[in-house]
Amino acid sequence: MEITTPADDRILITREFDAPKHLVYRVWTTPELVKRWWAGRRGTTTKVEMDLRPGGRWRFVLETNDGAEVGFHGEYREVVPDEKIVYTEVFEMPGVDLDSVDGPLNTATFTALGDRTRLELLTETGSKELRDMILESGMEVGVQEQMVLIEELANSLR
Repeated sequence: MEITTPADDRILITREFDAPKHLVYRVWTTPELVKRWWAGRRGTTTKVEMDLRPGGRWRFVLETNDGAEVGFHGEYREVVPDEKIVYTEVFEMPGVDLDSVDGPLNTATFTALGDRTRLELLTETGSKELRDMILESGMEVGVQEQMVLIEELANSLR
């Protein structure tokens, strides 16, 4: 997995999976499977709601290993099956009106490399400050854990 910053307000995560594209996409978009990888090894995903269509909303909640509840939600802007998903992502903070926050815009692109898959996840934060806050949050370890689980799950579907 590689994390780069192609612009002051962008984070690009690139990861190749030893699994076919349609299976990686399926793991990324099937609620029962998302529930098994979203929390990485940092807890348990307790809620996965997905309306996978432009204008549809999603919400994932995890309970961390120390008992804290952490939620994320957003809206799907573009969905091209087996190819690309564009969606917003809002970290739910207590006391914040969640409907007033757009959050970063993520573009997940799935590219076939024979029987392997390259995932590019581009996050557009809107500011250098938010980009840096995300990078400094320790997200790299969690994302790495997620990616390992995605590959394991995709291969279990073969």
